[in-house]
Amino acid sequence: MLDALWERRALLVSGKGGVGKTTIAAALARAAVASGRRVLLAEVEVSSDEQNGPSPLATLAGARAPGPRVTEVSRGLSFVRLSPIEGQRLFLQDVLPLRVMADAAMRTRALRRFLEAAPALREMGVLYQMLHLLRSTRPDGSPLHTLTILDLPATGHALALAALPDALLSVMPGGPVGRAVREGLSLLRDPALTGALLVTLPEPLPVSETLELATAIQRHRIPITAGVLNRMPDNPFSPDGRAAVERLLDEHGPHRGQRALAQLDRARAAEARLAGNLAAPLFTVPELPAVGTELVERLATHFTRSVVPPERSTGSAGARP
Repeated sequence: MLDALWERRALLVSGKGGVGKTTIAAALARAAVASGRRVLLAEVEVSSDEQNGPSPLATLAGARAPGPRVTEVSRGLSFVRLSPIEGQRLFLQDVLPLRVMADAAMRTRALRRFLEAAPALREMGVLYQMLHLLRSTRPDGSPLHTLTILDLPATGHALALAALPDALLSVMPGGPVGRAVREGLSLLRDPALTGALLVTLPEPLPVSETLELATAIQRHRIPITAGVLNRMPDNPFSPDGRAAVERLLDEHGPHRGQRALAQLDRARAAEARLAGNLAAPLFTVPELPAVGTELVERLATHFTRSVVPPERSTGSAGARP
């Protein structure tokens, strides 16, 4: 099933803050590289203040000096921070007759202030830089990066990116902007090229928010490729074993283990609800005793082993068809 993910040109990883979205994006990139893909791992610059700021995603991926220019991290893996200003510069470079004119225009303070003040133009810059990178090819004509994994910074940015093409086409249907937007639409809305991965936790509120996000994304016709249920607690009980534990608790009164059982029940209920309402395959990712780059490597190994998902059984972690 993961092989199907790797065949796309772009994966948009989204989810609420705190669900492990950035760690999942880094792990997916490592797993895709292990499968033989040339991967570009990307994040979005939220504000101009972040141009030279720290990047948790870059740290997890092992990238140094994250910025708007693509840098190689390791064999098969590169990193970039998508910047509205860089995307706008590339757009002007493509539409103006001389590259030097685009560079001179971007140095104009008034123009930069205008471009930074207009939210739609900021998102347009991000989209255009992404298109520019996806167009990049090797000398033999094959894509420079066969897969781009974009870690969206927040739910709002995912929706803004999804809504941007329709908003721009309503005011600028023709010309170079219209052509670029239509190219972006053909990319974002083609399920063979692009898919959204929605990351969440096995808890009631995050699952509710994820289903709301899925509805909003589908309204803009962005295909949802999969859901990722992160930090799923292990279920060590067979049905008979669980019944035996419940009898012991009934006989001997409250026990601190009851809290763990209640958490497990909530997680399984959240998993069932998400699987029943999300119109996409669901991956469950186990809760692992690791953090940082160690967690990324362990999750990448988990994803790599899940390429051919096992038959699902109670308490197992893998992919749900």
